[in-house]
Amino acid sequence: MTTMTLDARPAAAEPPARISPRRTMRHGLTLAWRNIAQLRHSPEKLLDTTLMPIVFLLLFLYVFGGAVAGDTHSYLQQLLPGLVAQMAMFATMGLGTALNEDIHRGVFDRFRSLPIARSAPLIGTVLGDTVRFIVVMTMLVGFGSILGFRFHTDPLSVLAAFAVAYVFYLAVSWVSVLVGLLAPSPETVQGLAFLWVMPLTFGSSILVPDTSTMPGWLEAWTKVNPVTHLAESVRALTVGGPVGNHVWYTLAWAAGIIAVTFPLAMRMYSRRT
Repeated sequence: MTTMTLDARPAAAEPPARISPRRTMRHGLTLAWRNIAQLRHSPEKLLDTTLMPIVFLLLFLYVFGGAVAGDTHSYLQQLLPGLVAQMAMFATMGLGTALNEDIHRGVFDRFRSLPIARSAPLIGTVLGDTVRFIVVMTMLVGFGSILGFRFHTDPLSVLAAFAVAYVFYLAVSWVSVLVGLLAPSPETVQGLAFLWVMPLTFGSSILVPDTSTMPGWLEAWTKVNPVTHLAESVRALTVGGPVGNHVWYTLAWAAGIIAVTFPLAMRMYSRRT
């Protein structure tokens, strides 16, 4: 007589299914809304973002306007599109600080315990910071219009200018994310950010569209500087002039920055959390 025995051992757990890009983006958008909700409850976090474009516009306009263009009105038409590029860079600096603070508070440790894509917390952080970009650009254009700035192209070109600036902003945001992950504390993030933001912004054609008067080495730097290509793209699309290859160079730089910094940020994120 034969007996049947049942194996009482539990079946091996199946490995979790791979999360699709669509679900990854959905998780990222959900966490992005979390960041936006935080700004709604703490609007004072946008105070520096609100005042920064006004301070820079007034400072540069009345300090350099007469020397560069002969009068402030003429300089305003060249300065404001350049400041769009500068503000796109500066607006990302707070992202790294906020990310570093969340890591130290253990927020990202809790994210890792959730059944979400591994990259979703970082994607949500970057997309949620879009509010900062919108506030900066609104304040810059709004206050510039009060001072006398006017668009000289069609609405579609203006929209394209800010779309290019936003794409570049998203790319540079990943540099800020990487800095936030590398920095040992939130206090050091701003210092590290200035080390790479300042040479890119002020070593460009943002303040001086004609770079031929610069020393040879500095002029050569401005020609390859991606911020110069962004500034010239915005100028051509908002106040007129030849666009040339500036838009394509800007988008190529944005793609290259993301291709390099996103994998590095993900690797550093795995180590820090």
